[in-house]
Amino acid sequence: MSDDAISLYYIHDPMCSWCWAFRPVWTALQQQLPESVDVKYLLGGLAPDSDVVMPVSLQENIQRHWQTIQKRVPGTMFDFDFWHQCTPRRSTYPACRAVIATKFQDPNREDAMIHAIQKAYYLEARNPSDDGVLMDLAQQLALNVGQFHLDLNAGQTQALLLQDIRAGQALGACGFPSLVLQKGDRVHSIAVDYNRLEPMQAAIEDLY
Repeated sequence: MSDDAISLYYIHDPMCSWCWAFRPVWTALQQQLPESVDVKYLLGGLAPDSDVVMPVSLQENIQRHWQTIQKRVPGTMFDFDFWHQCTPRRSTYPACRAVIATKFQDPNREDAMIHAIQKAYYLEARNPSDDGVLMDLAQQLALNVGQFHLDLNAGQTQALLLQDIRAGQALGACGFPSLVLQKGDRVHSIAVDYNRLEPMQAAIEDLY
């Protein structure tokens, strides 16, 4: 084995339904990785800020998408009441910035915020495109809510989000979730398997 630094990049969006489906296997995969592999999260930013109500046709398309995921990744849960109880907007940047705002206060709670956003959206029929929902989640995580609110829409936070997006693109990520292993100056895409960790583990070990 060479002494090149090894990083595994996880390119994702907190409101990406496939990322939600991948969560159990991704969590298990991380637990099996050698300690020398540095896992790094990059926010993909599915959809910029928008106050426009999502067209009904798109709402229906996403609901069908959820149903497809449930068939392909057994055990994935969605609360379809979201589409009746909330006003959907195609806007995931706020949720992405919430992850960054959380890291400002406690980097160790990054994944806790991602999971909180996912649960709110997919299991509790709450809209993480809304600042109020994100502030509630910050309170649940015992963050300083006032500081979180200031950071949520700050220029610095948006700049860091755009930096993440560009970094993911530079690594060749073309969808979410994506896994990219970097060893020294070499970059390798790892095919995502939503139901089994073994193929990804083997691919990483082969490159390692």
